[in-house]
Amino acid sequence: MVARFGIFEADLHARELRRNSSRIKLQEQPFALLSLLLESSGEVVTREVLREKLWPSDTFVDFDHSLNTAVNKLREALGDSASNPRYIETLARRGYRFLGEVSWDSPPETLAPAPPETGETQSLPSPHRAIPRSLFAVIQLMYLVFYVEALLHWQAIDRMAGEESKAPWILIAVIITAGVGIPVRFYLLSAVAFDYQKLRHNFERIFLAVLLLDELWAVAPFLLLNKIGFGPAFGATAALLYVPFAERTLLRMAYR
Repeated sequence: MVARFGIFEADLHARELRRNSSRIKLQEQPFALLSLLLESSGEVVTREVLREKLWPSDTFVDFDHSLNTAVNKLREALGDSASNPRYIETLARRGYRFLGEVSWDSPPETLAPAPPETGETQSLPSPHRAIPRSLFAVIQLMYLVFYVEALLHWQAIDRMAGEESKAPWILIAVIITAGVGIPVRFYLLSAVAFDYQKLRHNFERIFLAVLLLDELWAVAPFLLLNKIGFGPAFGATAALLYVPFAERTLLRMAYR
C-alpha cells in the first residue's frame, strides 16, 4: 500500500519513503511512526497509542527519549519543522497529528494497524480477558491475607523466629515487607478492578521489586516447619517462588 502526500510517497509494505521517486533513508522506528500517523491522518495519535504500538511493555527503553528521537528523525527526512509544521504537528503532552493531505492507492482500512506481535505474545493462550484479570486479582488478595495475618500474629512469628537465634531480624523483615507489600497489592488490585489499561506496563516497570518482595515471602512456609513438616513447607515455597512470573504472564494475556 502506497500513501502519497506532497512530494513524498510511503510504501508501507516495502517500508520505503521516497521523495520525487528518490528513496530517502529512514530507520525502522521512525517509519513505523510515519505509518501510524498516515493511517490516522488529521486525527490525534496519542502518546499512549504510540507507546503501545511501537514500544511493547516488555521492551525496556526510555520511551520519551525514544519517541522524541523517532519524531526528530522523521521530521528531518520530511524537511519538516516543529515550530512551523507542514506534516507533523505536536500536541503538547497529548501526541501528534499528521497535517498533510494523504491519498492512497487503496483504502487505508486494509492496512495492518500494528506491528506483528512478538513470538512470546503469540504463544500465549487467548482466554476471555476476565479470566486472567480475575486470577491476577485473586493473587493480590492472597498476598494481602498473608500480610495481614503476619501482622496480626507478629508475636507468634517472633517466638518461632527467636526460639534458637534470639535475633529479631526475621520479625523486622516481616513487618517491613508487609508494610511495603500492602499498598503495592492494593494498587494492583484496584488497577485490575478498574481495568486500568496501563497496568501491564506499570507492572513490568516494578516487576523486579515485586519479584524481590515475593521471593522473600516465598520462604514464609518454613516458619511453620515444626507444624507442617519439611515436605509441605518445601512444596508451598516452590509454588510461591513461581507466583510473580505467573502474575506477569496473566497481565500479558489480559493486556496484549
